[in-house]
Amino acid sequence: MTSVFAADGKQTACTIIEAGPCVVTQVKTNDTDGYSALQLAFGDKKEKHTIQAELNHFSKANTSAKKFVKEFRDYSIEKSLGETITVDIFEEGDKVEVVGTTKGKGFQGVVKRHGFSGVGEGSHGQHDRQRAPGSIGGSSYPARVFKGMRMAGQMGNDRVKVKGLKVVKIFAEKNYILVSGSVPGHNGSIVLIQK
Repeated sequence: MTSVFAADGKQTACTIIEAGPCVVTQVKTNDTDGYSALQLAFGDKKEKHTIQAELNHFSKANTSAKKFVKEFRDYSIEKSLGETITVDIFEEGDKVEVVGTTKGKGFQGVVKRHGFSGVGEGSHGQHDRQRAPGSIGGSSYPARVFKGMRMAGQMGNDRVKVKGLKVVKIFAEKNYILVSGSVPGHNGSIVLIQK
């Protein structure tokens, strides 16, 4: 993340995202596929790490092997096979949504995962109870644990959509886009930007 200062001195936290160039690798239409969509590919990879089916698919668009392929339904911009989409489709001031996978934290306890404060103090006979969850319900009735009970478990590694981010600045020569606020995922992770 970085910061951008406005003319009045107001500071805005921003995230830099490399948004392209994305190559159109397939154009789907209502006549051939039953729905209209554009398939975009991003990120180069070596041909020796690509299966033959993918190489043939990319060769139809006259492009090299790509790492990531994503389909966008009902795309508003008309593009043909092999054309490139860059950050020029965005404008400063646009509101966008960013979808990504959050950082995985592994198996975590209730204090870190849900913000519990632990059970009581460290005195009065309690031992190793500072980070324990405490009681989780009845015994003979209902004789089960209710669904949705906040307990220890897998934390992070979730698909998250952040809405209402503003496009602050666009660097067309490097295909960089600055959006206000933070986006899900670690540095270098792949995110999806939607208008």
